[in-house]
Amino acid sequence: MLNEKIVTLLNAQVNKEFYSAYLYLDFANYYEDKGLSGFANWYHIQAKEESDHGYLFYQYLHNNGHKVQLEAIAKPDVPLDGLMDGLKAAMAHEIYVTNSINEIYAVAQELHDYRTVQFLDWFIKEQGEEETNANNLITRMELFGGDAKSLYMLDSELGARVYSAPSLVL
Repeated sequence: MLNEKIVTLLNAQVNKEFYSAYLYLDFANYYEDKGLSGFANWYHIQAKEESDHGYLFYQYLHNNGHKVQLEAIAKPDVPLDGLMDGLKAAMAHEIYVTNSINEIYAVAQELHDYRTVQFLDWFIKEQGEEETNANNLITRMELFGGDAKSLYMLDSELGARVYSAPSLVL
């Protein structure tokens, strides 16, 4: 059985991960409306990944004998007034999620909950990749987004991204 403080934090993380999926679906919707189906594809895949992350936290709680407390998922309310807005908001959101996972990790270490620490190791690595990808996308958009041909090429490249389910063993 997990410490109740860990259970509370993990339950909150389930909600944060599913909110992340909603947020990225909202971004995909925005880019689709702008005619950038590659950017939309990028965020559709991000949404699937975040949903998978939510399920991983869900399953971890169940595997450790705890019921998941599902809460309402907030409606995304990030204003997107320009093509760069979604990219910058995604970066800020990934930092927020990283900080949340780091908090759970710190509490698990403090409580000597090494099983949860081990579970979270994958997420720590994953968040590093998420932040790097978000930052790289911002950099590339800053470099190429002002030129229509380059933006088209970047959009085409993002459209080629394919979904790959996480391989975390619970």
